[in-house]
Amino acid sequence: MEYKKLFEKINKLNILIIGDVMIDSYMWGKVERISPEAPVPIVAVSKIEDRLGGAANVALNIAAMGATPVLASVIGDDTKSHLLIKLMQEQGMNTDGICLSKKRKTTVKTRVLGNKTQMLRVDEEIDTPLNEEDENMFMSTIEEIINTKHIDAIIFQDYDKGTITKDIINHVVRLAKKKDIPTTVDPKKRNFLNYKGVTLFKPNLKELKEGLKIEFDYPSLDNLNDASNLLQAKLKSDMIFITLSENGVYISDYSNSKTVTNIIQAHERSITDVSGAGDTVISIATLCLALRLEPKKIAQIANLAGGLVCEQVGVVPIEKELLLSEVLNKF
Repeated sequence: MEYKKLFEKINKLNILIIGDVMIDSYMWGKVERISPEAPVPIVAVSKIEDRLGGAANVALNIAAMGATPVLASVIGDDTKSHLLIKLMQEQGMNTDGICLSKKRKTTVKTRVLGNKTQMLRVDEEIDTPLNEEDENMFMSTIEEIINTKHIDAIIFQDYDKGTITKDIINHVVRLAKKKDIPTTVDPKKRNFLNYKGVTLFKPNLKELKEGLKIEFDYPSLDNLNDASNLLQAKLKSDMIFITLSENGVYISDYSNSKTVTNIIQAHERSITDVSGAGDTVISIATLCLALRLEPKKIAQIANLAGGLVCEQVGVVPIEKELLLSEVLNKF
C-alpha cells in the first residue's frame, strides 16, 4: 500500500465532529507555604493556559492530520463561550456548528498545578441532557451542515455532558445512511446502547464491561469475541473496535457474511501520559474509515497513533509526519 499517497488524500477530507466541547484550563505555580485559613497548600500562580478540550481535541487531531474538522456542539451563552470560540478561531476552525444556549454552561475543567503536581481540579459544567428547544436548534444546525457541506465521515464524541441525546443520534445516523456517510462513536455510559446502526463503535475495555454489564479477567480473543457479538446484536454496527490499553486493540468486522476479528498488539513505548489517547485513536480510525481502508488496517494505524501520543506529556494532537514515518517503518 502506498502510505504517502494515502496520507496526502487525508488533506481533502471533511470530518464532522458532534459532541461535548470544553475548555481545559491550567493554572501553574509554586507551593511554598500552607494557608493559615485551612490546612491546604497555597499555590502562587505564575501562568494560566487555556486549551481546547473534549470533542474539540478530536477536532485538533483531525486538523493536525491535514483534514478539515467541522465541530458541532452546544455551549453556554456566557463569558467562557467567547473564550472557547476565540480558541477555535486561533486554530483556524470554523465555528458555524457551535450553538449558544442560555440554559447551558460552557464546560471548563481547571487544573491547579503546584510544583509541577496537580493539586486540584475544578469543574464548571451542566451535564443534564439538552432541553427540547436546544435539542431542536442543535439538530437543525447539524442537518444544515450535512446538507450544505461535503462531509466524508461523522464522529460522535461523547463525554456524558448532555450535548448528545438519543434523538440526535437517531436523526444523524438516518441522515448519514441516506448520504452514505460513515459514522463512528467514542462512547460514554449514558448513551452507550443508543448508537444503533453506526458504522464503527469504539469503546475502551472499561466502557465495554460497564455498558454491557459483563465481567471477565483477561481480554482474550474468545472473551472479546463474545463481548463484541453481544454488543453488535444490540447496535448492528459494521465494526466493533475496542481499545485495550497496554494489550493493544481489538477489531471485529461484521460488514460481510463472515465475521473477521483481530487483536493488534500494542507497540513497545515509553509511556509518559495516556491523556487524550482515545481522542487520537477515534480521529485516526475515522480518517482511515473515510478513506475506505479495510478494518484490520484501520485498527493497525489507529493503534500506532494512540501509542505515539502517549509518549507526550498532556493532551496533544498527533503529528502527521511522525505517524507517517511510524507507519512506513512498521508496515
